Formats: sequence, structure tokens, C-alpha cells
Amino acid sequence: MASLKDMRVRIAATKATQKITKAMQMVAASKLRRAQATAEAARPFAERMEKVLGNIASTVTDLESAPKLLGGTGRDQVHLLVVCTGERGLCGPFNSAIVRLARERATALMSEGKEVKIFCVGRKGHEQLRRNFEKQIIETVDLRGVRNLQFEHAEGIASKVIALFEQGGFDVATLFFSRFKSVIAQVPTALQIVPPVFEAKKEAAAGAEASYEYEPDELEILGELLPRNLAVQVFRALLENNASFYGAQMTAMDNATRNAGDMIRKQTITYNRTRQAMITKELIEIISGAEAL
Repeated sequence: MASLKDMRVRIAATKATQKITKAMQMVAASKLRRAQATAEAARPFAERMEKVLGNIASTVTDLESAPKLLGGTGRDQVHLLVVCTGERGLCGPFNSAIVRLARERATALMSEGKEVKIFCVGRKGHEQLRRNFEKQIIETVDLRGVRNLQFEHAEGIASKVIALFEQGGFDVATLFFSRFKSVIAQVPTALQIVPPVFEAKKEAAAGAEASYEYEPDELEILGELLPRNLAVQVFRALLENNASFYGAQMTAMDNATRNAGDMIRKQTITYNRTRQAMITKELIEIISGAEAL
């Protein structure tokens, strides 16, 4: 049985841990507002750009003359998984949920005889994936020193993916990230970015469909916008991940603070009972000694 001193040290250590988790929860809550606003502001632009590219791509009939990023290589043998995770832990299942989705996709593809390559964005994803897929990881981007995410960071990642595609390094690329839904809900998402998959063009509710003329022509526009769209989708994934990280960390630290409070109460009760038992024992010994005299 632990001594009273050991119990006091344990209670003090738990209280110190509770202060740390409470402070981390408050920091995450303060950063979440800005991260959530930034992620929500990026969604309309990314969705609208994808819709515009979908409209233009639907008018292209000759995929052989179209940019290679639109039609892909025509094969489905080599898959690149771009896995975006956080740089830090203490955020509940945020990182592991993204890695689990990517791991399941990689395992399914390899079971079908496909070749899988993994591009890690974030230290935590690399640490978890290298346990089972160390040979498949071809590159890792570390963003630990980045305080504010900028579009330049996404452009750097997108340029590496495009360069690898132009070298014939893969046929299909899929982006993995966590879409921010609420503070307690982050949805792991897989989005195919090469070749891009656009939603089916919705027919007009009434009347004839509008006809557009493009200047310059469609192929030239696609050649300019497709690499840009890839960078936009990567940037959106990074922003969604950032908001999801702070939401998950806020929830995890709140749970840790509550658990620390429960532990302190239980430890305090045990300490008081042990102390009371020792006092009672000493009183019995004193009384017994006095009666013996």
C-alpha cells in the first residue's frame, strides 16, 4: 500500500496534468475559431472551381488531345495516396482515422495486384504508415515549422505530385484528409485528384441549357486551370485538416481534464481514508497503552 507521501505526490502530479490539459483545451478553442472560418471560406472557391472545370471538361470529346491531367494515363495500375495528417498528437482519433482510411485503401489495392505509392503530408501520418508500408512511402512533407498555412505550401505539394505524374510515376492519385463538420465530428475523406472526378452535370430544370463560348479554347483553359485546381484541392485539404485538428484536440483535452478531475477525487478519497485509518490506529495504540499502565 502506498504511503501518505506517495499519495500526496500522486495527487499533486494529477493536478499539474489537469492544469496542462485545461490550458491546451483553451488554446485549441481559441485557434479553432480562426481555423474553422478559414476552412469554411475556402470551400465555396474550391467547389466552384471544380464545378467550372467539370463544365469545361464535359465539352471535351477528344481526350487524346486534352491535357494529361484530365484523362490520366488510361491505366489503373499504379496508385499514389497523398495522406494529409497533423504534425502533433494529443488530438484523439484525428490522425489515426485518416491513416486507417488510407491503410484500408492501400490494402485493398494491393490485394487486387495494384502498385501503391504513398506521399505523406504530416509527421504523424508518416510515423503510423511506415510500420506497415515503409517501402511504399516515397516522400514526406514536414510542416512543423509552419504557423499559418498559405497557398504556397499547397502549391509546393501539388507541384511535386504533378512532376511525379509527368514522369510516369503513377496512374491515379487520391487525396486523404479529414473534413471538418463540427467540434465533435471530423469526417475522414478520400478525394481522387488525378485524374479528377467531376460531379455529373445537372440538367437544367426548365428550358434549353446555356451554351458557352470560351476564349481561349477549352483545352488551353484546362491546361492552365487543372494544375491550379490540384493545388486548390490540396490547400482545401490542409485547411480542413487544420480545423479538424483543433476541434479534435479541444474535445480530447476536455475529456482529459474531466478524467483528471475524476482521478483527483478518487485519489483524495483514498488519501483521506488512509489518513483517517492511520490516525484511528494510533489512537487505539495510545489508549491500549494507557489502559495497560
